[in-house]
Formats: sequence, structure tokens, C-alpha cells
Amino acid sequence: MTFDPRHKSRPLFEGPDRAVARAMMKAAGFTDEDMAKPQIGVAHCWIGTMPCNLNHRELAHRVMDGIRAAGGTPMEINTVSINDGITTGTEGMKTSLVSREIIADSVEMVARGHMLDAIVTISGCDKTIPAMAMVLGRLDIPSLTLYSGSIASGRCHKPNRLFGDRKLTIQDAYEAIGAFNAGRIDAEEFKDVEDHACPAAGACGGQFTANTMATAYAMLGLSPMGFNDVPALHPSKVDVAYESGKLVMDLLRKGVTPRSLVTRRSFENAITGVMATGGSTNAVLHLLATAHDFGIELTLEDFDRISRKTPVVADMRPWGTYTAPEMFDAGGMAVVGQRLVQAGLLHPDEKTVSGRTLGEEIARGRETPGQDVIKPFGQALKPEGGIAILRGTLAPGGCVIKVSGQKKAVHRGPAKVFNSEEEAFQAVKNGRIQPGDVMVLRYEGPIGGPGMREMQLVTGALQGANLGETVALITDGRFSGATRGFVIGHIVPEAAERGPIAALRDGDPVVIDVENRRLDMEVSEAEIASRLASWQAPAPRYTTGVLAKYARLVSNASVGAVTDLPRS
Repeated sequence: MTFDPRHKSRPLFEGPDRAVARAMMKAAGFTDEDMAKPQIGVAHCWIGTMPCNLNHRELAHRVMDGIRAAGGTPMEINTVSINDGITTGTEGMKTSLVSREIIADSVEMVARGHMLDAIVTISGCDKTIPAMAMVLGRLDIPSLTLYSGSIASGRCHKPNRLFGDRKLTIQDAYEAIGAFNAGRIDAEEFKDVEDHACPAAGACGGQFTANTMATAYAMLGLSPMGFNDVPALHPSKVDVAYESGKLVMDLLRKGVTPRSLVTRRSFENAITGVMATGGSTNAVLHLLATAHDFGIELTLEDFDRISRKTPVVADMRPWGTYTAPEMFDAGGMAVVGQRLVQAGLLHPDEKTVSGRTLGEEIARGRETPGQDVIKPFGQALKPEGGIAILRGTLAPGGCVIKVSGQKKAVHRGPAKVFNSEEEAFQAVKNGRIQPGDVMVLRYEGPIGGPGMREMQLVTGALQGANLGETVALITDGRFSGATRGFVIGHIVPEAAERGPIAALRDGDPVVIDVENRRLDMEVSEAEIASRLASWQAPAPRYTTGVLAKYARLVSNASVGAVTDLPRS
């Protein structure tokens, strides 16, 4: 049976009973001819509060041009976005992870309400990217997602200083705060970094969360290989947007939907790509959530299993040398894929939105001669992937550590306990943290925060104060993709759910053992039980509104912090 390209919209606009709908559409500038064609959503996150999504309108218009050229009627949809970098270290950051659900929910509502036949989603800032992929699994109409691209790196105007010769990213702005507070740079250099870290439009420039998820969704098959690699302001970005519009019409004519393409093996490919590039720990949250919306079972153990066999081959910031635009210049994610295929670490026969298999897409990639960003397997930067999953007396439900740039595998030290990121930041700023300490940031989980803030202000301060190699940090919150250091997040159960992290006291010995995948407190089980028996939950910070609603609905981090699972 031939697939009906108007499989959703036909009942909305056809027949005398739908005159009201047609009249409303005509008031918005649509014609009878427009309404007789497939209705294609173009959903994006333009917002004037950040650089990450500033090119979304331009890209959306080019996607729409491609849709028109291929015989469809595009319908522009705009939704919200929250910037992690701007809100970090404040109450505002509590809205960031929450926005992932709101973005996905809002696009889903419009697509269902207006009975769209297909959709292209455009994303930039890091919560928008998983949100715009998650919604494709929910809707299961012909669709694809396009990342709007990485920002260019900046340069300080005065060289020969601590930050003067770096290719600046937002990571350097974080670390400059710590360096300034520690007296390692002066006010002039601090201002130089601030003024030049973010030179134009585009999302954060390393293999931080935005670029991590953009490469992951290409490996998953939801974005054409190479499209997401193109930086935000590169001349060819508008070209791939146009091609995305044409491609979604091809998917519609063939009746190809996301769930017909994406399998559990596709997710294993995406995880492998994350591990090989030393990607963000947020990928664990977001891929778990995406799999949930695709109806595919994925667990923390899948991430650890794949990490143990996947070398890190991309020398990317925040822990490495190069930025996302430099990876694009080197040949992009297809070259990483070629390394992985050669090593037998991918499922190359999985389907993609291009109509080709992942292996066929990867084979089309072209490595730039002499590039140094993506290493051969014989020169792998680490023998195992960039993320590990730990369990133990402090995290019986699991937690996540980024090991891409780590030289040590074991840390034992006394706990320094803080009940908020703000308290912890002041402790670093005031010189109260010493080498060997284990900073504990709790009540920052999905429920306890609420919203599971990123602890980037603290980790950046540690790096800037030259404590990043000697101090460990554990939290039931999460981290920016720009984070580096010996840091562990996503601890489950979180403190607000009476997790063992709630029982920790200043001075308790904490042991982190990456090789054995353990996170433990050296306190007897009886003592832990006694402390938790007398524990009192703190009063919720929000009792009404979106954050209160989120705290009531959200699941734990080990299942992706989604909001539509029943509470046990």
C-alpha cells in the first residue's frame, strides 16, 4: 500500500466541515494550494537570550525553502531554550534540565494538535538537542533533526599570559573565574577572556554537551552524517539546512519514520561515538531519555560495557586539545566512525535518515590529510572510553564519572559536605578546600534541586585555583560537558530520596576506585543506617509552578530523569 503523504493533515483540511480551519489558515497567509500539500513542521529554538540558537531563524527558512522545493508546505514552530552557561551557579540553572521536557512536550503538542505529516527539528543549546530528538520518537512521523552548529573559538587580544595563547571556549571563562579568585591572573586578563571567549553565534565549541549530542544523533541515524559537524557560521550550514528540508519530503513519500530506523543497536552506535570522542556525561542522561521515548530499553550498564571496549580517539576539549570546528576541518564524525568500523566496534548495517546505512554514510567521509584531531587506533589517547559507571555504598543505584582526561584511577580523602552549589563555590573561592579533599555537593538532584543543576561553577573554580588534579568532587547533580577534573555526578539515590549521600558528614573518608567501578564511604553499614533513620527531608524549595511540578514527576538520573514514569 502506498504511504499517504497527507496521512495526518488530510482530516484537518478536507471537506466542507473543515471550512473554519481553512479560514484560519488563510488569515495566516496560507492558500488552498498550500493546504492541499503535506504539512511539514519546522521546529526550532530561536531565542534572543543566548548565542547558541541565534542562527535558527535563518536555518529554519532554508529548511522551509527545501520543503517547498520538494512539494511540501512548511509550518514554522518556535519553542523555548535555557542557556546553561548564563544560568550556572544561580537558581536559574534549576530550569535547564526541566526545559528538555518542556521543549519536547511543546513540539509534540503542536505536531499532534496541528496534525503535521512530517517534521524537521533544529537545535542548538544543549538541552534543546535531546529534546528535539526525543520528540521524534514520541511522534513517529517522517522526520529528522539538525544541529545548528558549533561556535568558533575565540582569542585573547594580549598573548603570552595564562589564557593568552589558548583557543578560547566557554570552558576558559569558567576557569578564568577560579584563576582570578586565586590570584593567578589579573583583572585585565580576566576581562580579556570574558570579552573574547564567545565570538559569535553557535553552541559551545568543544566536545561539550551540545556537540556530544549532535555527534551522537548522527551515529543514531536521526541526522544525516556530516550535517551536524558543520559549524554555525560556516557557509555550508545553510546548504545542509536546505537539503534537510528536501530529505524530510523524501522520507515522507517513502513513509519512513524514526522508529522504523532506530534500534537498540543504533543506540549502541551512538554510545560508542560518545565514548570514542570523550563526550559529555550528560549523554548518559539524554540517551537514556531518548531511548525511553523510542520505546527501547537502555541501562547504565550498556554505557559501561561499551566504554570498556572503546578507545578514545578524538583529542577534543575540555580535556584535550582541539575544538569542534577543528574536528569538522579534520573530516568530522565520519572519520571517527571509520576508525570504529575498522576496529569492529560499530553496527554498520543500521539504517539512517539518509536512506543509507550508517556504514555507507561513514564510508563517504573524507579525512583531511595530515589532520591530528582524530587519532588512529594505534595512537588512541585512552584504551577505554571517556565515561565510566560506578556503584558502591554511596551510589547503590549508580553514578557517572568522566575519565577522558584522567591520569589517576583512585582517590581517597575526607569529605567536605555542602548542601548547595553556592556553598561549595564560596568554599573554593575562600581557600577552604585543600588538596586531597572530596567535595560533596548534595540536594542538587532532579528532585532535591529541583532540576539537577550543573556544578560547572565549582569545577571551573577548582581548575582555575590549580586544584583540579588533587581534589575530587561528588554530587547528585550533574556536570557541564565543559567540565574536567576528578568529578562524579548523577548519584542515585539522590540525597532528597534518602540516598546514602545524605548520611555523609565532614571528615568521613570517601574512596573512588575507577578500575573497580566503586564509590564508597568508609563508614559502617550500621552507622549509615542509623544516620539515615534520623534524617529529615528538607522542605521543598518550590511548592507551586513548573519546578514543583517537575519535582513531583521526575524519575531518577539512572533512567534519564524523565517525567512520565510511575514512581515506585
